[in-house]
Amino acid sequence: MKPYNQILCSVIIASAIASCGIMNDAGLKSGGAGWYTVRKSDTLYSIAWRYGLDYQQLAHWNNIGQDFLIHPGQRLKLIKPKNQSFVADHTAQSKPANKSGSTTPQKAAKPAETAQQPVNWRWPTSGKIVNTFAVNKLDGKGIDIAGKLGQSVHAVADGKVVYSGNGLAGYGNLIIIKHSDTFLSAYAYNQKRLVKEGMTVKVGTVISKMGQHPNGNTKLHFEIRKNGKPVDPLKYLPRL
Repeated sequence: MKPYNQILCSVIIASAIASCGIMNDAGLKSGGAGWYTVRKSDTLYSIAWRYGLDYQQLAHWNNIGQDFLIHPGQRLKLIKPKNQSFVADHTAQSKPANKSGSTTPQKAAKPAETAQQPVNWRWPTSGKIVNTFAVNKLDGKGIDIAGKLGQSVHAVADGKVVYSGNGLAGYGNLIIIKHSDTFLSAYAYNQKRLVKEGMTVKVGTVISKMGQHPNGNTKLHFEIRKNGKPVDPLKYLPRL
């Protein structure tokens, strides 16, 4: 073999080995179960909501900054990496349980203290509670409040809109509001969303119009997440 051909062959082989190394490394780092590829409509909060994770924990696992920004195509770990610890400052207290039945929007209740700020809760809308919290049921991670099509839906506390879209299966037109480092609330099956991601809202702000569940019933599905986990809203909303 001529010297020129030998050099060319060596370069091709070296390039092939390097390419294999890169592919294998990428496969080890971002392939298989326990990973999620970010889509255009996603936010870090909606992904954490979908998988029942604390958004701060998810950010920590993936070295995401305090702006919590992600981009389409990004691969996120959904499982805690080995030898990585995480401690969040969550000190929220719960509210007494409510009685079920007809609801009417009320003034804010006594705040539940958090590490960041107090959360003053109010009802998201008026109507009859038709489904209560049952975390072991697929559709029981919150409460359902029946009402009229187009009825106003209110923010249950001061906060920032961290998701407004229809990209989460089973929630229809969905709004998620961050109230503190500990608490998020969600409003599903909206006929119309009136707020956009990044907007700051005050307690009582009309954020959407009530829509219909896929089964045809007009209602609001409402959830509260504490540290990423579903909790019974009736333990936080004001007593009737």
